[in-house]
Amino acid sequence: MSDVAPAEIAPIEAARRIKTLDVLRGLAILGILVVNAPFFSAPWQTAINPTLQPLAIDQTNAWTWFVPHVFFEVKFITLFSLLFGASLFLVGGERSDPERGKVLRRRLGWMLLFGVIHGAAIWYGDILLVYAVSGLVVMFARSWRARTLMMVGGVLYAVLCAFAFLVGAAISFAPAEVLAEVRTQVWTPEAPTLAATIAGFGGSFAESLSANFDVWSYFIVHELTNTVPRTIAVMMIGLALFKWGFFSGNARAWVYWLVVVVGAAALAAVAYQAQINYAAGFDFMHMQSRGALLNPALSILITLMYASLLILCVKSGVLGFVTNALAPVGQMAFTNYIAQSLIMTAIFYGGRGLGLYGEVNRETLLMIVAGVWAAQLVWSPLWLSKFRMGPLEWVWRRLSYGKPLAITKAAAA
Repeated sequence: MSDVAPAEIAPIEAARRIKTLDVLRGLAILGILVVNAPFFSAPWQTAINPTLQPLAIDQTNAWTWFVPHVFFEVKFITLFSLLFGASLFLVGGERSDPERGKVLRRRLGWMLLFGVIHGAAIWYGDILLVYAVSGLVVMFARSWRARTLMMVGGVLYAVLCAFAFLVGAAISFAPAEVLAEVRTQVWTPEAPTLAATIAGFGGSFAESLSANFDVWSYFIVHELTNTVPRTIAVMMIGLALFKWGFFSGNARAWVYWLVVVVGAAALAAVAYQAQINYAAGFDFMHMQSRGALLNPALSILITLMYASLLILCVKSGVLGFVTNALAPVGQMAFTNYIAQSLIMTAIFYGGRGLGLYGEVNRETLLMIVAGVWAAQLVWSPLWLSKFRMGPLEWVWRRLSYGKPLAITKAAAA
């Protein structure tokens, strides 16, 4: 028997954290809010169809749709999914390590519960449940070689994109009654339907809670059948890239610059598609086919371009004020994610605060997002100056590791 005591299973100390991961996670959390904001503020159909009030656009404010769609939509949830794939290995280690495996399973189990509570009782757009379910699948692959992870994840991603393109190509052959149902329920609901939704979310606390639960119940089927498979693929790709040293900044500089060039080309293609969609007036049949396919398919290339640029900044010290500001936000990603939901529902949902649901246009909405960004960029480093981790991170880790954890920093001697 060895006389060396086994290493204690505990959260990683701040000094051993990988800064690039925190920076990227911080960017992802802030970027996600830009995409989520319209869903907080008005019926979800108005968030996806730019012709519907109160989020309708015209020639004077088209940029308020164009910028989030081209630069943010799908990209930052993809970034967070890539990083979550890496975290499965960071927390769970190799599958041959039973103790860390237990921690990982508890971590994902509690995340599943948090996701149900968050989605059902706070905001229906929750992503925690999707991550927990996806993570419970990907954790079995965490000891695979990087090449295997990339091959399986990449093929799954490509198959899902190909399937989406086939569905888009076949949409014109769908029965007229099916198209009519999709049009009235998803793309252009009738005015009384939208008014009823606004009244529900803008009513009393009980009414907004019920309205949120109804939409969450409707969304959860789509999330489990569509979002989870894509998330599994992206997590595998993210874990492969982490094992290759990409996210920790250990790849060669030319690799990052090559990714930047490819991502820039993908971004240009998405921007061109957005211009076509605008010129087409967001026609229903156009948007259900070719108009909505390019962005999800190319988003991972754009996401990796963003990651490459930030990693290069961290390695070179360029724009240090930006990367240093993002890192604390990423260190408190769970707390900041839930805080965004609490702030936004307090602003928009009835019975919880201001009750502005259905009353804010896209310009004002982006100003609110900027305000939340500013708050999180300020409070994250302030909190971490006194505490080891965010409050929700502490709760989650306490439950995951099954033992007391210090949250306050030790006083200097």
